[in-house]
Amino acid sequence: MDRGDAHFTTRLALTERDLRAAERLRYAVFVEELGGNGTLVDHAGRFERDRFDPHFRHLVLIDKRRDAEALDHVVGVYRVLDAAGAAEIGQYYSEDEYDLSALKASGRKLLELGRSCLHPDYRGGMAMYHIWNALAGIVAREEIEILFGVASFHGTDVRAHAQALSLLHHQHLAPADVRVRARAEHFQSMDLIPDAEIDRVQAMRAVPALIKAYLRLGGVIGEGAFVDHPFNTIDVCLLLDTAQMNMRAAARYQASRG
Repeated sequence: MDRGDAHFTTRLALTERDLRAAERLRYAVFVEELGGNGTLVDHAGRFERDRFDPHFRHLVLIDKRRDAEALDHVVGVYRVLDAAGAAEIGQYYSEDEYDLSALKASGRKLLELGRSCLHPDYRGGMAMYHIWNALAGIVAREEIEILFGVASFHGTDVRAHAQALSLLHHQHLAPADVRVRARAEHFQSMDLIPDAEIDRVQAMRAVPALIKAYLRLGGVIGEGAFVDHPFNTIDVCLLLDTAQMNMRAAARYQASRG
């Protein structure tokens, strides 16, 4: 459906209608499609929201051909939280699941990402490119050094994801100086299968597309997973050093030029 891109625009949510449309899309994806829930989810209105939303900025991808009056115009969402927003609420979203002490003590400039989703009709095309391009603009303007946030496997059966989780643990664990760790009371080991016994092709196929995208850019994983039963997910914490990301992007650009 998203052939061509003249009809796309990305912006931080400017109006109440933008925000409601983002929450409506999140409901369609996280609640109706993936079976999640939460204490502030509005099932009657079909809005997925939580207590952090007022403190996040909401990056939205808009298809100008769709009906804004019907809250149908937002087809992609990413929400972002900087240190000032985290100070307002007293924590980052991820801190409910992960101990971020090492990351916060690193002195690096942080930006937390979350609630990334696309309308089903826009997956596999150019839509995610537009969101990432807008996100790159925020990173550059605000001189962000590390992007981080939780990303999810669907379902809560750890055994069903043992190959993929073990691959992430053995091959993509974050360096010790920024390695976040799932909180002790919720800690789920990702070291489920010895490295030598992992079927790497099968395991990588089972890694969700968003996580694979971060890995391709040089992303790394915190230690341990968090099983989120209300949201019907297994969460891992992703970290991406933006300097490393820029180096990799430059290398790909140079390679493409021959």
